[in-house]
Amino acid sequence: MDRQFPSYVVLGNKMRLRGESLSAKSLPKKKSFQIISATDAKATNASADQALLCKAGTLDAKKVKGKILVCLRGDNARVDKGEQAALCGAVGMVLANNQISGNEILADPHVLPASHINYTDGLALFSYINSTRSPIAYITKGTTELGTKPAPFMAAFSSNGPNTLNPEILKPDITAPGVSVIAAYTEAQGPTNQDFDTRRVLFNSVSGTSMSCPHVSGIVGLLKTLHPHWSPAAIKSSIITTAKTRDNTMKPLTNASYSKATPFNYGGGHIQPNRAMDPGLVYDLSADDYLNFLCALGYNATQIQQFSKKSQTYKCRDPISLIDFNYPSITVPSLKGTVTVSRKVKNVGSPGTYKARVRSPRGISIRVEPDSLKFEKEGEEKGFRVTLKAKKSGVRDYVFGQLTWSDGKHYVRSPIVVKQL
Repeated sequence: MDRQFPSYVVLGNKMRLRGESLSAKSLPKKKSFQIISATDAKATNASADQALLCKAGTLDAKKVKGKILVCLRGDNARVDKGEQAALCGAVGMVLANNQISGNEILADPHVLPASHINYTDGLALFSYINSTRSPIAYITKGTTELGTKPAPFMAAFSSNGPNTLNPEILKPDITAPGVSVIAAYTEAQGPTNQDFDTRRVLFNSVSGTSMSCPHVSGIVGLLKTLHPHWSPAAIKSSIITTAKTRDNTMKPLTNASYSKATPFNYGGGHIQPNRAMDPGLVYDLSADDYLNFLCALGYNATQIQQFSKKSQTYKCRDPISLIDFNYPSITVPSLKGTVTVSRKVKNVGSPGTYKARVRSPRGISIRVEPDSLKFEKEGEEKGFRVTLKAKKSGVRDYVFGQLTWSDGKHYVRSPIVVKQL
């Protein structure tokens, strides 16, 4: 999301570390305080590692009082670290990311003046503290900044692929806004969702997949209203195949460590609801397709009867290949030599001719047959085959590409994920 709530940690050596915060309280403007690592404020019976995380009972209040305390992210809640700092008399807190969290920083409604900084800046801060006898700093009050770049990028907490249960089905499907989302909030609890927080607010900034989910759910509802006859599979396809994989600087989406993200991070990409309204083509599925899928997984007739009324008369056909399930992505988790994948697309727009364009994964050659599909009317379906061939010098790990069908107006993009044996 291209919105941030910057709060700066300004060190005694004039270094400015950009963090984020929604703390309602603030320190006196440009007044510096002694800053101390939580490791140096550990209680007698606590380990340095536990104290650095600012867990309850690990800090010595005499060492913390009147100072800015630096805590490391991890284990206990981010806002709980601030609470522990406040209980020990700290005037402020800096929350520094651990290596796993990388560059993902979140704006939290801390109970004291605070700022959350990334891993790289955290290293610089700890280095400064250890380099001088009297380290000092001050924390600026958080502000609102719009149109930030690059945006979006993948959050460190986001679930990643591959799909461990059915590796032939790419997961995740899609990504959506989930960091520092302003949302209506219950007054049954405080903005930190902690027992100690007696504050009450009507709106809160919340981060998590719990925020991405309602974005997608709302978009699905709008699409169903616009296209009441579309199946759930058609709606899913329209969302996945119209998503974007570049940020607002037109560079590939990155993860929390600023490395290039892949379909294992974002699936089809970042959701674009306006484009999903008119996808051009969709990869649709019928009830029989889902029952065939269950058959391929080894479900027997008794088990399948639990899923569908028509399953009373349904009989499993000859075993189907899971890679041929008509999903809006193509995943081949164990390619050896050559394999051909079948798909079919349905026209949900005006008549037109779509041509295939492929960006092959590294070490894989791809051929699409036919490479042109002509649709005469809405609702018409046409099939095609995608042949993937492993090169002898190919990489023995997952590699990524894409297949795009386009009529010049619509761009129906499907991720291709391949692992060569």
